[in-house]
Amino acid sequence: MRSERTKHYLLASDFDQTLSFNDSGHVLSELLGVANFEQKVAGLARSNLVQQGGELAYLIRHDPDFRGVRRQHLVEAGRHVRLKAALPALVESLRHGLYGNNFSFRVISAAPRELVTSALTGIVPPEHIHGTEFDYEPSTGEVRAITRVPAGYGKVAVLDELAQKLGVVTDRIVYVGDGSSDVHVMLHVNNGEGFTIAVSENQQLARIAKATVLSDSAFSILVPVLNQVLSLRTPQIRALLESNGLMLHDWDRSRTDRVKILEAPALIEPALA
Repeated sequence: MRSERTKHYLLASDFDQTLSFNDSGHVLSELLGVANFEQKVAGLARSNLVQQGGELAYLIRHDPDFRGVRRQHLVEAGRHVRLKAALPALVESLRHGLYGNNFSFRVISAAPRELVTSALTGIVPPEHIHGTEFDYEPSTGEVRAITRVPAGYGKVAVLDELAQKLGVVTDRIVYVGDGSSDVHVMLHVNNGEGFTIAVSENQQLARIAKATVLSDSAFSILVPVLNQVLSLRTPQIRALLESNGLMLHDWDRSRTDRVKILEAPALIEPALA
């Protein structure tokens, strides 16, 4: 039973280039021998046909180059995804709780659920992974429908469902993401007084996220959580890392202001009467 002083947080994270180094779409494309994945995605982005982040799901369902995708291809692609370092340590630390606080860790991604589940085998339980879901044709194994895509506002819906199910209040939600497809959910979390973390230098996110962490280690996302959410000092943060066999080697907390200054146009003097 949780004590009155114990707080319960929901830490939700994107997958592609947040917990991993490479994009799921690229990995699957290489497996299938599709060479023009980036051009296909760029074309969908220009047409505004699908939510940002949902391009791979659309291609799997509608593009001829991807129509041969079966469940086993997604599982195999997941095995080739390169994960960030210390991800097991991150998940275990959250599972055990941080300084008397309970944390529920969930992955919310527009990547196919089978792919993400395969990539995170033995690290994150399948029931804690929320990705794009397909309906398969029983006789052929072909994708015949997309049942859910957690991209854009879709991520907001999944996050709200999880918070309600877990009984987590909005100001104790932490969301971690890397790209433009995370903008809607970050704005939503900020509006509820939650905490948002960007793990890339994406300029859209830089204006929205309350913290930005650039690191090759997945464990790094805990540094701003410990510091800004739980109000811990550097020695306590260092101690937690060392208890997980890690070392806080360098932590640059400076903020960079991007400023562009131009010369003002000359004022036109009023004409004399």
